[in-house]
Amino acid sequence: MKTIPINQLLPGMFVQNVTKQTGKIKIKNQGWVKTQTGIDKLIKAGILEVEIDPDKTIVDPSTEHTCDEIIDDTPKQRDPWLTANSVEQEMHKANRLYTEAKQLQSKAFTDIKAGNTIDIAPFKELANGFIDSVFRNQDALACITRMREKDTYLLEHSINVSILISIFAKHLGFEKDLIEELATGALLHDIGKIQIPDEILNKPGKLTEQEYKVIQDHALFSKQILEKAGLTGIAVDIAGFHHERLDGSGYPFGKPANEISQYVRMASIVDVYDALTAERVYKAGMEPIKAFKILKDGCPDSFDGELLTKFIQCIGIHPVGTLVKLSSQKVGLVTKSNPASPLKPQVKTFYHAKHARYTEVQDIDLAHSRNQDALEGAVKPADFNIDLIRFFKHSILP
Repeated sequence: MKTIPINQLLPGMFVQNVTKQTGKIKIKNQGWVKTQTGIDKLIKAGILEVEIDPDKTIVDPSTEHTCDEIIDDTPKQRDPWLTANSVEQEMHKANRLYTEAKQLQSKAFTDIKAGNTIDIAPFKELANGFIDSVFRNQDALACITRMREKDTYLLEHSINVSILISIFAKHLGFEKDLIEELATGALLHDIGKIQIPDEILNKPGKLTEQEYKVIQDHALFSKQILEKAGLTGIAVDIAGFHHERLDGSGYPFGKPANEISQYVRMASIVDVYDALTAERVYKAGMEPIKAFKILKDGCPDSFDGELLTKFIQCIGIHPVGTLVKLSSQKVGLVTKSNPASPLKPQVKTFYHAKHARYTEVQDIDLAHSRNQDALEGAVKPADFNIDLIRFFKHSILP
Protein backbone atom coordinates (compact mmCIF):
# COMPACT_ATOMS: atom_id res chain seq x y z
CA MET A 1 0.00 0.00 0.00
CA LYS A 2 1.09 3.56 -0.67
CA THR A 3 -0.27 6.84 0.68
CA ILE A 4 -0.37 9.78 -1.75
CA PRO A 5 -1.83 13.28 -1.78
CA ILE A 6 -5.01 13.59 -3.81
CA ASN A 7 -3.30 15.68 -6.51
CA GLN A 8 -1.08 12.67 -7.37
CA LEU A 9 -4.04 10.37 -7.91
CA LEU A 10 -4.40 9.26 -11.56
CA PRO A 11 -7.14 7.48 -13.52
CA GLY A 12 -6.76 3.69 -13.19
CA MET A 13 -5.34 3.73 -9.65
CA PHE A 14 -7.05 1.60 -7.00
CA VAL A 15 -8.09 3.56 -3.87
CA GLN A 16 -8.05 1.40 -0.74
CA ASN A 17 -9.29 4.10 1.64
CA VAL A 18 -9.17 7.79 2.50
CA THR A 19 -6.47 8.76 4.99
CA LYS A 20 -6.97 12.52 5.24
CA GLN A 21 -9.91 14.80 4.52
CA THR A 22 -11.89 17.84 5.64
CA GLY A 23 -15.44 17.44 6.96
CA LYS A 24 -17.36 14.18 7.22
CA ILE A 25 -17.91 13.40 3.54
CA LYS A 26 -16.89 9.86 2.60
CA ILE A 27 -16.42 7.88 -0.58
CA LYS A 28 -18.99 5.16 -1.01
CA ASN A 29 -16.54 2.27 -1.42
CA GLN A 30 -12.98 1.35 -2.35
CA GLY A 31 -12.22 0.83 -6.03
CA TRP A 32 -10.60 2.20 -9.16
CA VAL A 33 -10.87 5.85 -10.10
CA LYS A 34 -12.17 5.93 -13.63
CA THR A 35 -11.55 9.43 -14.93
CA GLN A 36 -10.08 12.79 -14.05
CA THR A 37 -13.67 13.95 -13.48
CA GLY A 38 -13.98 11.34 -10.74
CA ILE A 39 -10.77 12.57 -9.13
CA ASP A 40 -12.06 16.14 -9.30
CA LYS A 41 -15.20 15.03 -7.44
CA LEU A 42 -13.06 13.61 -4.65
CA ILE A 43 -11.07 16.85 -4.42
CA LYS A 44 -14.25 18.90 -4.30
CA ALA A 45 -15.60 16.64 -1.55
CA GLY A 46 -12.62 17.56 0.64
CA ILE A 47 -10.47 14.42 0.20
CA LEU A 48 -6.82 15.41 0.83
CA GLU A 49 -4.96 12.11 0.91
CA VAL A 50 -5.68 8.49 -0.09
CA GLU A 51 -4.13 5.07 0.30
CA ILE A 52 -3.71 3.21 -3.03
CA ASP A 53 -2.72 -0.33 -3.99
CA PRO A 54 -0.09 0.08 -6.78
CA ASP A 55 -0.40 -3.61 -7.74
CA LYS A 56 -4.00 -3.06 -8.81
CA THR A 57 -3.38 -0.10 -11.09
CA ILE A 58 -4.95 -0.77 -14.50
CA VAL A 59 -4.62 0.91 -17.87
CA ASP A 60 -8.34 0.77 -18.73
CA PRO A 61 -10.51 1.29 -15.65
CA SER A 62 -13.73 1.88 -17.61
CA THR A 63 -15.17 -1.59 -16.90
CA GLU A 64 -14.38 -1.68 -13.19
CA HIS A 65 -16.41 -0.39 -10.24
CA THR A 66 -15.20 2.98 -9.03
CA CYS A 67 -14.63 4.80 -5.74
CA ASP A 68 -15.72 8.25 -6.89
CA GLU A 69 -19.34 8.01 -5.67
CA ILE A 70 -19.74 10.29 -2.65
CA ILE A 71 -21.61 9.82 0.60
CA ASP A 72 -22.32 13.12 2.37
CA ASP A 73 -22.50 12.52 6.11
CA THR A 74 -22.84 16.22 6.86
CA PRO A 75 -26.05 16.73 8.91
CA LYS A 76 -28.84 18.00 6.69
CA GLN A 77 -30.82 21.03 7.82
CA ARG A 78 -34.31 19.77 8.62
CA ASP A 79 -37.18 21.72 7.07
CA PRO A 80 -39.08 23.01 10.14
CA TRP A 81 -42.26 23.46 8.08
CA LEU A 82 -42.39 19.91 6.72
CA THR A 83 -45.64 18.20 7.74
CA ALA A 84 -46.66 14.54 7.78
CA ASN A 85 -50.34 15.18 8.51
CA SER A 86 -52.84 17.84 7.55
CA VAL A 87 -54.17 20.05 10.34
CA GLU A 88 -57.49 18.19 10.11
CA GLN A 89 -55.78 14.81 10.52
CA GLU A 90 -53.73 15.98 13.49
CA MET A 91 -56.32 18.05 15.35
CA HIS A 92 -58.10 15.25 17.21
CA LYS A 93 -54.81 13.69 18.35
CA ALA A 94 -53.60 17.11 19.49
CA ASN A 95 -56.83 17.85 21.35
CA ARG A 96 -56.65 14.50 23.12
CA LEU A 97 -53.07 15.21 24.21
CA TYR A 98 -54.11 18.62 25.53
CA THR A 99 -56.93 17.10 27.57
CA GLU A 100 -54.56 14.49 29.01
CA ALA A 101 -52.11 17.25 29.89
CA LYS A 102 -54.68 19.14 31.95
CA GLN A 103 -55.61 15.97 33.80
CA LEU A 104 -51.95 15.24 34.54
CA GLN A 105 -51.34 18.79 35.77
CA SER A 106 -54.34 18.59 38.09
CA LYS A 107 -53.08 15.32 39.56
CA ALA A 108 -49.60 16.78 40.09
CA PHE A 109 -51.03 19.79 41.95
CA THR A 110 -53.06 17.45 44.16
CA ASP A 111 -49.98 15.31 44.89
CA ILE A 112 -47.88 18.32 45.87
CA LYS A 113 -50.61 19.71 48.13
CA ALA A 114 -50.72 16.31 49.83
CA GLY A 115 -46.95 16.46 50.40
CA ASN A 116 -46.18 13.71 47.87
CA THR A 117 -43.32 13.61 45.36
CA ILE A 118 -44.56 13.91 41.79
CA ASP A 119 -43.82 11.21 39.23
CA ILE A 120 -41.80 12.72 36.37
CA ALA A 121 -42.23 9.79 33.93
CA PRO A 122 -45.79 10.70 32.79
CA PHE A 123 -44.66 14.27 32.09
CA LYS A 124 -41.80 13.03 29.90
CA GLU A 125 -44.22 10.76 28.07
CA LEU A 126 -46.62 13.66 27.54
CA ALA A 127 -43.77 15.90 26.36
CA ASN A 128 -42.86 13.28 23.76
CA GLY A 129 -46.49 13.19 22.66
CA PHE A 130 -46.42 16.95 22.13
CA ILE A 131 -43.16 16.70 20.20
CA ASP A 132 -44.48 13.96 17.91
CA SER A 133 -47.59 16.00 17.19
CA VAL A 134 -45.53 19.14 16.53
CA PHE A 135 -43.36 17.23 14.07
CA ARG A 136 -46.44 15.82 12.29
CA ASN A 137 -48.09 19.24 12.04
CA GLN A 138 -47.40 22.00 14.55
CA ASP A 139 -50.45 24.02 13.54
CA ALA A 140 -52.86 21.67 15.36
CA LEU A 141 -51.42 22.11 18.84
CA ALA A 142 -50.58 25.75 18.12
CA CYS A 143 -54.24 26.38 17.38
CA ILE A 144 -55.37 24.70 20.61
CA THR A 145 -53.05 26.90 22.69
CA ARG A 146 -55.08 29.90 21.52
CA MET A 147 -58.41 28.47 22.77
CA ARG A 148 -58.10 29.93 26.25
CA GLU A 149 -60.39 29.27 29.22
CA LYS A 150 -60.46 32.21 31.65
CA ASP A 151 -60.54 30.09 34.80
CA THR A 152 -57.90 27.49 33.89
CA TYR A 153 -54.83 29.70 33.43
CA LEU A 154 -52.62 27.87 35.92
CA LEU A 155 -53.24 24.56 34.16
CA GLU A 156 -53.12 25.79 30.58
CA HIS A 157 -50.19 28.19 30.83
CA SER A 158 -47.54 25.53 31.48
CA ILE A 159 -49.03 23.26 28.82
CA ASN A 160 -48.96 26.08 26.28
CA VAL A 161 -45.38 27.02 27.14
CA SER A 162 -44.38 23.38 26.63
CA ILE A 163 -46.06 23.23 23.22
CA LEU A 164 -44.67 26.58 22.07
CA ILE A 165 -41.12 25.83 23.18
CA SER A 166 -41.34 22.51 21.30
CA ILE A 167 -42.34 24.39 18.15
CA PHE A 168 -39.57 26.92 18.79
CA ALA A 169 -36.92 24.21 19.33
CA LYS A 170 -38.01 22.33 16.20
CA HIS A 171 -37.68 25.57 14.24
CA LEU A 172 -34.11 25.96 15.55
CA GLY A 173 -33.26 22.42 14.41
CA PHE A 174 -32.81 20.86 17.86
CA GLU A 175 -32.76 17.08 18.17
CA LYS A 176 -35.76 15.38 19.77
CA ASP A 177 -33.90 14.31 22.94
CA LEU A 178 -33.09 17.94 23.67
CA ILE A 179 -36.61 19.11 22.83
CA GLU A 180 -37.93 16.53 25.33
CA GLU A 181 -35.91 18.18 28.11
CA LEU A 182 -37.18 21.60 27.12
CA ALA A 183 -40.81 20.45 26.84
CA THR A 184 -40.69 18.58 30.16
CA GLY A 185 -39.16 21.55 31.97
CA ALA A 186 -41.77 23.86 30.47
CA LEU A 187 -44.63 21.55 31.51
CA LEU A 188 -43.42 21.79 35.10
CA HIS A 189 -41.92 25.29 35.18
CA ASP A 190 -44.72 26.82 37.28
CA ILE A 191 -45.42 23.80 39.50
CA GLY A 192 -44.14 25.80 42.49
CA LYS A 193 -47.11 28.17 42.22
CA ILE A 194 -49.18 25.59 44.05
CA GLN A 195 -47.29 26.64 47.18
CA ILE A 196 -48.24 30.33 46.76
CA PRO A 197 -51.40 31.42 48.67
CA ASP A 198 -54.40 31.71 46.35
CA GLU A 199 -55.22 35.23 47.53
CA ILE A 200 -51.84 36.38 46.19
CA LEU A 201 -51.68 34.13 43.13
CA ASN A 202 -55.13 35.18 41.89
CA LYS A 203 -55.16 38.78 43.09
CA PRO A 204 -56.68 40.90 40.29
CA GLY A 205 -55.12 44.18 41.38
CA LYS A 206 -51.54 45.29 41.78
CA LEU A 207 -49.47 43.27 44.22
CA THR A 208 -47.92 44.92 47.23
CA GLU A 209 -44.14 44.82 47.54
CA GLN A 210 -44.39 42.02 50.10
CA GLU A 211 -46.87 40.03 47.96
CA TYR A 212 -44.55 40.39 44.97
CA LYS A 213 -41.68 38.95 47.00
CA VAL A 214 -43.88 36.00 47.97
CA ILE A 215 -44.88 35.22 44.38
CA GLN A 216 -41.26 35.42 43.23
CA ASP A 217 -40.56 32.35 45.34
CA HIS A 218 -42.57 30.13 42.99
CA ALA A 219 -39.60 29.64 40.64
CA LEU A 220 -37.44 28.49 43.55
CA PHE A 221 -40.23 26.18 44.71
CA SER A 222 -40.53 24.72 41.20
CA LYS A 223 -36.79 24.02 41.12
CA GLN A 224 -36.90 22.33 44.53
CA ILE A 225 -39.95 20.21 43.64
CA LEU A 226 -38.33 18.92 40.45
CA GLU A 227 -35.00 18.21 42.13
CA LYS A 228 -36.82 16.29 44.86
CA ALA A 229 -38.53 14.25 42.11
CA GLY A 230 -35.12 13.34 40.65
CA LEU A 231 -35.11 15.66 37.65
CA THR A 232 -31.86 17.39 36.67
CA GLY A 233 -30.29 19.50 33.93
CA ILE A 234 -32.08 21.72 31.43
CA ALA A 235 -35.59 20.94 32.67
CA VAL A 236 -34.74 22.07 36.21
CA ASP A 237 -32.95 25.17 34.89
CA ILE A 238 -36.08 26.19 32.99
CA ALA A 239 -38.22 25.78 36.11
CA GLY A 240 -35.83 27.66 38.36
CA PHE A 241 -34.53 30.40 36.08
CA HIS A 242 -37.32 31.32 33.62
CA HIS A 243 -37.82 34.67 35.40
CA GLU A 244 -34.15 35.61 35.25
CA ARG A 245 -33.35 38.55 32.96
CA LEU A 246 -30.25 39.37 30.93
CA ASP A 247 -29.52 42.60 32.83
CA GLY A 248 -29.57 40.78 36.17
CA SER A 249 -32.91 42.26 37.25
CA GLY A 250 -34.77 38.94 37.25
CA TYR A 251 -35.64 36.62 40.11
CA PRO A 252 -35.18 34.60 42.26
CA PHE A 253 -31.38 34.62 41.85
CA GLY A 254 -30.64 37.80 39.88
CA LYS A 255 -28.42 35.92 37.44
CA PRO A 256 -26.34 37.89 34.90
CA ALA A 257 -26.59 37.23 31.15
CA ASN A 258 -23.54 34.96 31.02
CA GLU A 259 -25.23 32.57 33.46
CA ILE A 260 -28.49 32.36 31.53
CA SER A 261 -28.40 29.57 28.93
CA GLN A 262 -29.96 29.68 25.48
CA TYR A 263 -32.62 27.24 26.69
CA VAL A 264 -33.64 29.41 29.64
CA ARG A 265 -33.66 32.47 27.35
CA MET A 266 -36.06 30.62 25.04
CA ALA A 267 -38.28 29.64 27.96
CA SER A 268 -38.44 33.20 29.32
CA ILE A 269 -39.61 34.52 25.92
CA VAL A 270 -42.27 31.85 25.52
CA ASP A 271 -43.40 32.18 29.15
CA VAL A 272 -44.00 35.95 28.87
CA TYR A 273 -45.60 35.66 25.42
CA ASP A 274 -48.15 33.12 26.63
CA ALA A 275 -48.85 35.08 29.82
CA LEU A 276 -49.50 38.27 27.85
CA THR A 277 -51.86 36.59 25.37
CA ALA A 278 -53.75 34.56 28.00
CA GLU A 279 -57.36 35.16 28.94
CA ARG A 280 -57.76 35.45 32.70
CA VAL A 281 -60.71 36.13 34.96
CA TYR A 282 -59.43 39.63 35.71
CA LYS A 283 -57.58 40.42 32.46
CA ALA A 284 -58.28 39.99 28.76
CA GLY A 285 -55.48 38.51 26.69
CA MET A 286 -53.79 40.79 24.20
CA GLU A 287 -53.30 40.08 20.51
CA PRO A 288 -50.01 38.31 19.69
CA ILE A 289 -48.66 41.27 17.72
CA LYS A 290 -48.97 43.49 20.82
CA ALA A 291 -47.26 40.85 22.94
CA PHE A 292 -44.40 40.74 20.42
CA LYS A 293 -44.02 44.53 20.73
CA ILE A 294 -43.73 44.32 24.51
CA LEU A 295 -41.13 41.58 24.21
CA LYS A 296 -39.24 43.62 21.61
CA ASP A 297 -39.24 46.58 23.98
CA GLY A 298 -37.61 44.28 26.55
CA CYS A 299 -34.60 43.62 24.30
CA PRO A 300 -31.71 43.51 25.05
CA ASP A 301 -32.13 44.22 28.78
CA SER A 302 -34.55 41.40 29.55
CA PHE A 303 -34.77 39.19 26.47
CA ASP A 304 -32.48 37.87 23.75
CA GLY A 305 -33.39 39.85 20.62
CA GLU A 306 -32.04 37.29 18.16
CA LEU A 307 -34.00 34.46 19.76
CA LEU A 308 -37.14 36.60 19.91
CA THR A 309 -36.92 37.27 16.16
CA LYS A 310 -36.65 33.52 15.51
CA PHE A 311 -39.60 32.82 17.82
CA ILE A 312 -41.78 35.30 15.92
CA GLN A 313 -40.68 33.71 12.65
CA CYS A 314 -41.65 30.24 13.81
CA ILE A 315 -45.15 30.99 15.12
CA GLY A 316 -46.01 33.84 12.74
CA ILE A 317 -47.14 37.44 13.14
CA HIS A 318 -50.70 36.14 13.32
CA PRO A 319 -50.26 32.68 14.87
CA VAL A 320 -52.55 29.78 14.09
CA GLY A 321 -55.67 30.10 16.25
CA THR A 322 -55.73 33.91 16.06
CA LEU A 323 -59.06 35.56 15.22
CA VAL A 324 -58.60 37.98 12.31
CA LYS A 325 -60.67 40.34 10.19
CA LEU A 326 -60.20 40.50 6.43
CA SER A 327 -60.60 43.51 4.16
CA SER A 328 -63.93 42.02 3.00
CA GLN A 329 -65.11 42.34 6.64
CA LYS A 330 -65.16 38.57 6.98
CA VAL A 331 -63.94 37.35 10.37
CA GLY A 332 -62.27 34.00 10.84
CA LEU A 333 -59.66 31.86 12.51
CA VAL A 334 -56.12 31.46 11.17
CA THR A 335 -55.86 27.70 10.55
CA LYS A 336 -52.58 27.36 8.68
CA SER A 337 -49.43 29.43 8.83
CA ASN A 338 -47.58 30.61 5.75
CA PRO A 339 -43.84 31.00 6.50
CA ALA A 340 -43.13 32.27 2.99
CA SER A 341 -45.67 35.08 3.35
CA PRO A 342 -46.71 35.55 7.02
CA LEU A 343 -49.47 38.02 6.17
CA LYS A 344 -51.16 35.51 3.87
CA PRO A 345 -52.12 32.51 6.01
CA GLN A 346 -55.14 30.27 5.52
CA VAL A 347 -58.24 31.49 7.33
CA LYS A 348 -61.52 29.76 8.16
CA THR A 349 -64.15 32.52 8.07
CA PHE A 350 -67.55 32.25 9.80
CA TYR A 351 -68.70 35.77 10.66
CA HIS A 352 -69.29 39.10 8.88
CA ALA A 353 -68.24 42.17 10.86
CA LYS A 354 -70.27 44.74 8.90
CA HIS A 355 -73.50 42.73 8.93
CA ALA A 356 -72.91 41.46 12.50
CA ARG A 357 -74.00 37.93 11.72
CA TYR A 358 -72.60 34.44 11.37
CA THR A 359 -71.97 33.22 7.83
CA GLU A 360 -71.35 29.93 6.10
CA VAL A 361 -67.94 28.57 7.07
CA GLN A 362 -65.43 29.17 4.29
CA ASP A 363 -61.74 28.29 3.95
CA ILE A 364 -59.75 31.12 2.37
CA ASP A 365 -56.13 30.81 1.30
CA LEU A 366 -54.92 34.41 1.26
CA ALA A 367 -51.84 33.38 -0.73
CA HIS A 368 -53.87 31.88 -3.60
CA SER A 369 -53.39 33.69 -6.91
CA ARG A 370 -57.15 34.14 -7.40
CA ASN A 371 -57.78 35.47 -3.90
CA GLN A 372 -58.85 39.12 -3.74
CA ASP A 373 -59.08 39.36 0.05
CA ALA A 374 -56.40 40.56 2.48
CA LEU A 375 -55.72 40.30 6.18
CA GLU A 376 -56.64 43.54 7.91
CA GLY A 377 -55.62 42.64 11.46
CA ALA A 378 -56.22 40.58 14.57
CA VAL A 379 -59.44 41.11 16.51
CA LYS A 380 -60.82 39.95 19.84
CA PRO A 381 -63.80 37.58 20.07
CA ALA A 382 -65.41 39.99 22.55
CA ASP A 383 -65.45 42.71 19.87
CA PHE A 384 -68.18 40.76 18.05
CA ASN A 385 -69.56 38.76 20.96
CA ILE A 386 -68.12 35.58 19.39
CA ASP A 387 -67.82 32.40 21.42
CA LEU A 388 -64.55 31.26 19.88
CA ILE A 389 -64.22 28.06 21.87
CA ARG A 390 -67.71 26.98 20.82
CA PHE A 391 -66.84 27.63 17.17
CA PHE A 392 -63.59 25.69 17.60
CA LYS A 393 -65.39 22.67 19.05
CA HIS A 394 -68.12 22.64 16.40
CA SER A 395 -66.18 23.58 13.27
CA ILE A 396 -62.51 22.73 13.89
CA LEU A 397 -63.24 19.58 15.91
CA PRO A 398 -66.28 18.20 14.03
